[in-house]
Amino acid sequence: MLKKTIISGIVFTSILLVGCNGEEKGGQLIESEQEAVIAPTNEENDELKLLSELKNEIIVSITEQSELDSESIAIMVDGNPFKEMTISVSFPKDVKVDDTMIQQLVEDSIKKVSETENVTFSEENITIKIEKY
Repeated sequence: MLKKTIISGIVFTSILLVGCNGEEKGGQLIESEQEAVIAPTNEENDELKLLSELKNEIIVSITEQSELDSESIAIMVDGNPFKEMTISVSFPKDVKVDDTMIQQLVEDSIKKVSETENVTFSEENITIKIEKY
């Protein structure tokens, strides 16, 4: 038992040390006396802004077109809007809302943000998941 614990500790420490070697990972490395932080690049900032706008548009669209309120909706938008992206929408199972309607509202929101921001999403690489909790 002690041997397994020691080996697990060594593996964990090795992973931690390799992850903290100071290499740049997708952004600019900024170091202060307190901690090292990787700042997103301008391109990553644009992607994050676009994902945030898409999430907000989906929430507004669903709350306006259904009996759901923003507090009961859980939305996750993940991935790269120009490559592969997953959009998950969860809402209470006791609410009488059609999954097909939610799917359509998400698709309409994607089109609206695409037009507003003058960008083209790769719609064939967008996965939409509708879940009830």
